[in-house]
Amino acid sequence: MATIIMYSTEVCPYCIRAEQLLKRRGVTEIEKIRIDLQPELRIAMVEKTGRRTVPQIFIDGLHVGGYDDLAALDQAGELNALLAK
Repeated sequence: MATIIMYSTEVCPYCIRAEQLLKRRGVTEIEKIRIDLQPELRIAMVEKTGRRTVPQIFIDGLHVGGYDDLAALDQAGELNALLAK
């Protein structure tokens, strides 16, 4: 199974949705980087992604974007292939 890293905050509804979608696709472990607890990591997130919103999701080091991007990959049938690597 692929390694998943997700920049998130505790109260972000899109972070929760992203986690639920990934779990439905068989992901059992997500490394969460909580930028609400460590604000300096938001700077690192913005530098890596060019985006300021959460979630920001990486699958095996590939930045796939936020929840909408993840859901679009799933709908296009491409998410399972990324997760299977």
